[in-house]
Amino acid sequence: MKKIIQTNKAPGAIGPYSQATEINGMLFISGQVPLNPETGKVIPGGIKEQTQQVMENIGAILTSAGYTFDDVVKSTCLLSDMNNFAAMNEVYGQYYSVNPPARAAYGVVQLPLGVMIEIETIAVK
Repeated sequence: MKKIIQTNKAPGAIGPYSQATEINGMLFISGQVPLNPETGKVIPGGIKEQTQQVMENIGAILTSAGYTFDDVVKSTCLLSDMNNFAAMNEVYGQYYSVNPPARAAYGVVQLPLGVMIEIETIAVK
């Protein structure tokens, strides 16, 4: 049975979707953008600050569902500018220093709220 995951330690959904859903030991985290969960606003700064906030939001959802970054098996990174790839990768890599998950990274035309990055995540127990 599908379980909806919701925590106030990560930004609430800005559309008709859940922060995450869990089914059969698999956690599917919706694309996270760099919103401060307390203010609901995009955090200031560049790609490094935005990536840091996205990863913190993902971490909060993982924790809420009883998972860790070690359980992540797949990430999809969406960047508004592929010139930011190296800087994003530097921050992202701090969360997956050992046995990183599979990943895809795409350059896209535009992301919600004009942010620089969005990351969706799949974790498995």
